[in-house]
Amino acid sequence: MKRLFAAIKIIPDEQFLKLYWSLRNSLKHEKIKWVEEENLHLTLKFFGETFDEKIDPICEVFDNSVIDCEPFELQLKNVGIFGSSYNPKVIWFGIKQSSELQFLHQTIIENLKIIGYYPDRQNFVPHLTVARIRKLNDKKLFQKIIDKHKTGLIQNIEVKKVYLFESVLRPKGPVYNVIEGFSL
Repeated sequence: MKRLFAAIKIIPDEQFLKLYWSLRNSLKHEKIKWVEEENLHLTLKFFGETFDEKIDPICEVFDNSVIDCEPFELQLKNVGIFGSSYNPKVIWFGIKQSSELQFLHQTIIENLKIIGYYPDRQNFVPHLTVARIRKLNDKKLFQKIIDKHKTGLIQNIEVKKVYLFESVLRPKGPVYNVIEGFSL
């Protein structure tokens, strides 16, 4: 069994890293688990614990799903939180609405039904999780820091490939191993 997910890998540029490290340094007094730079990704589908014999059919679905998709560009913009301002859980970077991303995601989700993977109940809300909040000591200061960085372009990303990853959970944080890449 492997813990699997499909995603678009995000390679941060200088502007992205400047914002990321500004937030990280401004919030270093809080109990926040930051996603490491090498693990940044936009999740398209989380499979969870998956039997090895399901990997080849999943890969076949992805091969068939990307055939009609051309490479496209995404815009990372704005900083936000999931959860309430009283109890924030996640810090994210937003993704500007993209018809190409929606088409890619919808195609994958429809094709996965053929092999028994049905859509989650949740709507697809494209975002890049950059941190998980464990505990905040100063919620007002936290909100002030988030508000300071709330709007603006973060990075343009050229999407040329989708990856199937294995997530290996370790005490220091997850390690993501590429199972296979699928070129658009």
